[in-house]
Amino acid sequence: MIPLPAGPQYSMNSFTRLPLLLYSYLATEMLSPFFASFLIMNCVFFLVKLIPFLNAVLELNIGFADFFRLFSYLFPNMFLYSIPMAAMLGVIISFTRLSNDSEILAFKACGISIYQILPPVIIIAVMISLITSYFSIKLIPAGDTAMKQLMFQLAKEKIDKGIKEHQFTEALGDMVVYAGKIDKETGDWQNVWVSDMRGQVVPTITMAKSGKMFTELDKMQVTIELANGSLHRSSNDQSQIITFDKYRLNIPLQPPNPDSDKVSRGAMSMNQLLKMAKQTGLNTPSGREYLVHYHKRLVLPVGCLFLSLIGLCLGLQSGPGKPAIGVPFGLGFYIIYYVLFTLGKRLAESTSLPVEIAMWSSDFFFFLVMLYMIRQTANERTFIPETLTAKCRYLFARIKTGSGR
Repeated sequence: MIPLPAGPQYSMNSFTRLPLLLYSYLATEMLSPFFASFLIMNCVFFLVKLIPFLNAVLELNIGFADFFRLFSYLFPNMFLYSIPMAAMLGVIISFTRLSNDSEILAFKACGISIYQILPPVIIIAVMISLITSYFSIKLIPAGDTAMKQLMFQLAKEKIDKGIKEHQFTEALGDMVVYAGKIDKETGDWQNVWVSDMRGQVVPTITMAKSGKMFTELDKMQVTIELANGSLHRSSNDQSQIITFDKYRLNIPLQPPNPDSDKVSRGAMSMNQLLKMAKQTGLNTPSGREYLVHYHKRLVLPVGCLFLSLIGLCLGLQSGPGKPAIGVPFGLGFYIIYYVLFTLGKRLAESTSLPVEIAMWSSDFFFFLVMLYMIRQTANERTFIPETLTAKCRYLFARIKTGSGR
């Protein structure tokens, strides 16, 4: 018989020796608090988003079904911020419990180091980061586009219901419309009167024998087309009368969000953002804003991975007789991360610093912090060196002694 090669047999044996039971146990311990934290965080974000969103609901008389659809389009944006925090808290809570129950001590007694615990944490963190990137890259643009179209549809329905025969309607904001007669089959108007107050103190009055209204979904606007009428405009002591055969009034309808430019960028795909950045110029303010939005969708999911691994180190600082400092310190790291991210975003938008360096600086910094904390935890050392701690204690003692005198 020909003996089998030793290489494949060794690799198979090494695979069977992988602590799969340990990995599955740790994964289960991490996922349970992750989902609980995820639910709590989204409930908090839901309440924060709900209060300003009620203005649009009351203004457009939105029903429950449309309100649920409309609000569901905001969830991808909420998940982009709630998932990283929930992932970090899930890891911290799970390993805090394992440390307090002396299970981590039992692992060490069996010869299991922190580096052998890392694989399931990394796998879970990478999976959560990939899910976050899917929300960031795919679902957020789709949600912004769908929300914009739904808001346009609801605003159009409000206008259609608001315009009635022999009534002055203000459904178009700064425009007041009156129609003497409305054909229910064709929707054509007869004896139309329009008062336009947009951008002026004295309204422009337009009167026409007939008119109609139609929508342009691609441009997100309503157009009123009038026929056989006159336009009356006055300013100071002068007045102007213009007769016309056909006259159009274009009325843009936007979601109840004053920052409409960001909404349009949020609805773009990754390729569209890069294309617009190149078209407007990579060094121009507008082009840099497109690049900032492009990198934002990548930076936050990667940061989720680093925050999760930092959570592992914070959770392992607990133990019998030790205070559970993981959760408050984790919230502190989370806040610091988003402060640095926001600072990098502002620098990328308002300075000549390369966008890539400014946007990825927070992730690079937390990557170094993560490596340092993992090394210190594996060597069972404190995060702050003992020499620095001793000097701080000595300094505080001197200050306390001086103040006592």
